[in-house]
Amino acid sequence: MNKKDAIPSKRPDQNKAPLLQALTEYRKMRMVSFDVPGHKQGRGNEELTHFLGKDCLSVDVNSMKMLDNLIHPTGVILEAEELAADAFGADKCFFMVNGTTSAVQAMIMSSCLPGDKIIMPRNVHRSAVNALVLTRALPVYVNPSLDLELGIPLGMSVDDVRRAIAGNPDAKAIFLNNPTYYGVCPNLREIVRLAHDAGMRVLVDEAHGSHFYFSDELPVSAMEAGADMAAVSLHKTGGSLTQSSLLLLGPKMREELGYVHQIINLTQTTSASYLLLSSLDITRRNLALRGRETYKRVIDYADYARCEINELEGYYAFGKERCDGDAFYAFDSCKLPVHTRAMGLSGFEVYDILRDDYNIQVEFGDMGNFLAILSVGDRPVAIERLIAALSDINSRFASLPGGMLVSEYIEPVLAMVP
Repeated sequence: MNKKDAIPSKRPDQNKAPLLQALTEYRKMRMVSFDVPGHKQGRGNEELTHFLGKDCLSVDVNSMKMLDNLIHPTGVILEAEELAADAFGADKCFFMVNGTTSAVQAMIMSSCLPGDKIIMPRNVHRSAVNALVLTRALPVYVNPSLDLELGIPLGMSVDDVRRAIAGNPDAKAIFLNNPTYYGVCPNLREIVRLAHDAGMRVLVDEAHGSHFYFSDELPVSAMEAGADMAAVSLHKTGGSLTQSSLLLLGPKMREELGYVHQIINLTQTTSASYLLLSSLDITRRNLALRGRETYKRVIDYADYARCEINELEGYYAFGKERCDGDAFYAFDSCKLPVHTRAMGLSGFEVYDILRDDYNIQVEFGDMGNFLAILSVGDRPVAIERLIAALSDINSRFASLPGGMLVSEYIEPVLAMVP
């Protein structure tokens, strides 16, 4: 049969939400429960029901026939995972309810045995370091490039990755961030090419990059770049419930699906929350149907905020203008990192002032910057409130001396593996 005669495969219908539908049907059945959880759809804990709501607790239920089982899905969970794989351009998707931490650990644990080498930047999340402890794999650290003016780490440069591969041709995988906390992305396509040419897997911590899959104005996603696995925190920027996440696999991992699933089941709970699972299903549908228009709006909000903040004295809301074609290859426009040292305040101090004096919670502060994250739930009135607060802070503290202290960087020696 030639290609013209082949029957085209039918793509899944992204309007469907099989987990949502199954839970809705379950709620209508008024099932008598003699299984766990013990609150029995909220009836056994009135205070909790009053706080969270009856609708919430009525679907905080146990695995059963009509609701499938995350450990070995064959029904609605499997269908929901297949829909997510299609929406994110992956070959396979696993729903994760132990956070992206468990997805990161599953990537490393399924790629490395004790004594195997894995190339990674030093600014990895602690979940990656913990995975090294669990696997007894050996890290080959690549120091991320630095922006000395802003005082932030960037991504790994292509040349540094090339040298690490040449010096460690027996490494099993390369692990990298896309993006970093500050919204910095490396040259992912080129790093994937180098790794695959050397026979190494590419594992991507995409905890802050779930929105990359739904906009052409944002950096390339791990799956589009050809990575083998990606851990995606759908709750961080997509809108699902905290602790819900996805593990995406590319086509090169087809023969390893069973092994990866076994590794996931080593560390993931056997009592998967249907609140978390349904939030993944509902959020996937929302993004598949409306993600592009949603993130176009979010990017516009963030760009507006950057322009307004940069009109204020003492702040620098940086963005794509910092891209250098290498370690700062691309920028996540939904991030709003703001440099504060010209005003004489550290990012830590601005973080605390915003929280304590203005009831505004940003993501974090460091010595020279604070970070605000914009996503699907942000609205113009909140952005105006942040801008007004920063203007007021400037009027209160602008007379303080500014500047960044830049000290000599001494490369740390790896005294022992994690």
